[in-house]
Amino acid sequence: MKTEELQNRAVEFDLDYARRVIAAEADAITAMTPVVDESFARAVEMMYHCTGSCIVSGIGKAGIIGRKISATLASTGTPSHFLHPAEAVHGDLGRLRQNDIVIVLSYGGETDEITRLINLVKQLQIRLIAITSDGDSTLSRYSDVVLCMGKVNEACPLGVAPSVSTTCMLAIGDALAFTVMKARNFRVEDYVRFHPGGSLGRKLMTVEQSMMFQPGERLPLARRADTVEAMLAATRDVKRHGAVMVVDDDGRLAGIVTDGDLRRLLTQEGAAGFQRHVGDVMTAGCKRIRADALASEATAIFHKYRIDELPVVDGDDRPVGLIDVQDIVTIKVVG
Repeated sequence: MKTEELQNRAVEFDLDYARRVIAAEADAITAMTPVVDESFARAVEMMYHCTGSCIVSGIGKAGIIGRKISATLASTGTPSHFLHPAEAVHGDLGRLRQNDIVIVLSYGGETDEITRLINLVKQLQIRLIAITSDGDSTLSRYSDVVLCMGKVNEACPLGVAPSVSTTCMLAIGDALAFTVMKARNFRVEDYVRFHPGGSLGRKLMTVEQSMMFQPGERLPLARRADTVEAMLAATRDVKRHGAVMVVDDDGRLAGIVTDGDLRRLLTQEGAAGFQRHVGDVMTAGCKRIRADALASEATAIFHKYRIDELPVVDGDDRPVGLIDVQDIVTIKVVG
């Protein structure tokens, strides 16, 4: 048949079969729940107490799944990288250290590259966790912990292309990674620290992480009884800012004086305005935000009230920083 005829031939796609593929993989994942047993608990304990890295390895489709599991571990507080079993004998074995843990993914557990890697890992006296379907395979016999999936039926029409098996490996890997993550009390702030450039990281960034002032830095502060002239002299050397925060005798935020306030004051009163008390010039009861709030909350306040400066306070309403609308623009937080 000519190429053009092949291209023009009507093809009926079996969408019911596609639905069965998804159902088969979903059912197989549900069937993996018994894998979470005493062996799983030992694997989690090994990973939690590991003082090196969790090295993930596998070949073919299992290797691709291994790369994803390693990436998930690394982004959730467990140092990890992927080791290709074929590259291990060509120099990459130098990535391994005795205090590491190696996690190997292999459905049959008998692939030549995998069995060769097992020998190398054991020579280095490194502990080994296996995710496999055969509890009697070479990989299983030489592993310290075996997470055995059991036999699964692949979803492809020929029943041979890795599909259900790799989906199950991924689910088990995620279960390991997130169980360890939970045990570490890994917080949103920690996650953002590993994802500063992504849109999710930006959305989860806190005010403290995005404001111009760092903890302990000198802040633009004044008291109610100060004159405007004294306020300007006292804050002259404070780093870039467009406002001065006014505090009461207990150090709590009482108000704010912005550049706009000063321009209006001088326009109305001229040089005499410099002798006015800060308490008479400030905007009392100004908007403020907690340091542990999300930067996106600051964005919402900037937009709603059309302001450019927002005092940052602690739990006792004492100023700890100042966030500028330009800080938000710089990190591209969307409100």
